[in-house]
Amino acid sequence: MFLRIFAAQFFLNMTIEVTFPDGNVRKYDAGTTALQIAQSISEGLARNVLAAKVNDTVQDATLALNNSCTLQLLTWNDLEGKSTMWHSSAHLMAEALEFYYPGIKLAIGPPVTNGFYYDVDLMDHSISEKDLEKIEEKMKELARQKNPFIRQEISKAEAIAYFEEKQDPYKLELLSELQDGTITFYTQGNFTDLCRGPHIPDTGFIKAVKLTAIAGAYWRGDEKNKQLTRIYGITFPKQAELTEYLERVEEAKRRDHRKLGKELELFTFSQKVGQGLPLWLPKGAALRERLENFLKKAQRKAGYQQVITPHIGNKELYVTSGHYEKYGADSFQPIRTPDPNEEFYLKPMNCPHHCEIFKSKPRSYKDLPARFAEFGTVYRYEQSGELHGLTRVRGFTQDDAHIFCTQEQVKEEFKNVIDIVLYVLKTLKFENFKAQISLRDKENRAKYIGSDENWQKAEQAIIDAAAEKDLPTVVEYGEAAFYGPKLDFMVQDALGREWQLGTIQVDYNLPERFELEYIGADNQKHRPVMIHRAPFGSMERFVAVLLEHCAGDFPLWLSTEQFIVLPISEKYNDYAEKVLEFLNNSDIRGLIDDRNEKIGKKIRDAELKKVPFMLIVGEKEAETEAVSVRQRGVGDHGSMNLDNFAALIQEAIAAELA
Repeated sequence: MFLRIFAAQFFLNMTIEVTFPDGNVRKYDAGTTALQIAQSISEGLARNVLAAKVNDTVQDATLALNNSCTLQLLTWNDLEGKSTMWHSSAHLMAEALEFYYPGIKLAIGPPVTNGFYYDVDLMDHSISEKDLEKIEEKMKELARQKNPFIRQEISKAEAIAYFEEKQDPYKLELLSELQDGTITFYTQGNFTDLCRGPHIPDTGFIKAVKLTAIAGAYWRGDEKNKQLTRIYGITFPKQAELTEYLERVEEAKRRDHRKLGKELELFTFSQKVGQGLPLWLPKGAALRERLENFLKKAQRKAGYQQVITPHIGNKELYVTSGHYEKYGADSFQPIRTPDPNEEFYLKPMNCPHHCEIFKSKPRSYKDLPARFAEFGTVYRYEQSGELHGLTRVRGFTQDDAHIFCTQEQVKEEFKNVIDIVLYVLKTLKFENFKAQISLRDKENRAKYIGSDENWQKAEQAIIDAAAEKDLPTVVEYGEAAFYGPKLDFMVQDALGREWQLGTIQVDYNLPERFELEYIGADNQKHRPVMIHRAPFGSMERFVAVLLEHCAGDFPLWLSTEQFIVLPISEKYNDYAEKVLEFLNNSDIRGLIDDRNEKIGKKIRDAELKKVPFMLIVGEKEAETEAVSVRQRGVGDHGSMNLDNFAALIQEAIAAELA
């Protein structure tokens, strides 16, 4: 007791320095909380503080600061602020669930990108969609009580005793993996949970609630474990923001790539073929081919050479690369042959194959950089519950390339790849993006291969290249690949959602593991550096994001049909065929709607199919060998001869690809 009093008195007599994001430094008494600091600045600010980032660690705004530190006050405008509120909202939902369904067992309840969920073992209860509204109302009632989130450090023995009394096997399993002295409980109102936090100051910050879905989820993501009920939700500090969010959700449903892919006849799935293995229909295959040709053209200009590698590889290939150690347990099962000494795997990555291509003959410094590109299909076993349309599949094609270069060439090559990625994003109208510099975890280095020296060189090369290209960047620790750091392009779509598309990685490790060499100007053997890059990322994911971004209204050069000929009656079908033949011979894609329907219906149907140009033909057009041009979303262009229309299309495409 004496020591605790002494320690408290000691901190009361201390002064700490707090450094704010703008570099401003202020002094406070030790023991002051971030929330009190916010109140000293402005009561308005304090009313909006959800959490605090102290020395890069997010914590409760109500925790005492006993040492000098950096401090960022987190509000709803910060991602960490939103995440903290959604974490607290999961606890609030759990309290409401325990009110209506006593005896349920709670598993985990984290924040996610948009909201939160809690996995629940309902025991003898059941919950359906119609029950969500009453749970929402209970959450709002509890939120209005403005109950504080109270943090309590607790011994492991006390924590075990608490959850043994509640007969909660999930919390007890989590506790078995925690060290004594690191365990905390959080309590708000009548609810207590095992949690490391952080949480918002009190429930009153939660003003608007929407529970969005019910799904099944295996405990800890393992199909061998019991299936739990996962309830998703989202909360906001204002009702107007929830209303706006729900409107965006409805728009997202309209733009859902699975819906559009079916309507536009781009791709399908078959249970007989297998989950997560897309089948590209003729129009979708043509779309992919245009995307591939677009990138191949840019790559040829940049000095890439096209290669092709098999869909499988010997186990030893992936043992050498390190992929077997990292991903072998989560891969498809090995492929056996009549030879008991042979074992193959479906290809999870293209890079080991490309290393062997580089190694296939002696290389000189004069041969570098060597740039090998491939649209290579790879396979990764994703659990069935994680599959989602084209964005999460088990077989996908990467627009992959690997550049083997000297140490002196790394930065320039990296900058050249940035130029290709920016060209892709600009051409496809992805105007809002940031470049994420993905580095190693600061603490846990065990999950990475290679020396600290090589990692430092690779990380610095990326940082320097991004700075010289003046990219808007953020740094994320722990997001590097296991073999090297990377630059990930985080792209916002038309609805403001963020997607990771293109990636560029610097790798000193695979050349080491594969013992790759070139002869330098000094006639000595040297190790090349390897740059991995994929501007699209994967064709499947990219097409999905592009579909939702443009709502199926592709740029003219990419559209499945660039025009449709609409004869006003059957009498003009022969002339429509001549128009189609002329334009097809000019490399302009289209078709004829020769149904016996009124022209108004044909126009409406063409609009729904998102065809950019409608060419209406009747007696006048047939006599003058012209077309009446209507552009989707623009209106009528009037009558135009075929040469002029072809020129209009070709000029528009050239402008899009410039």
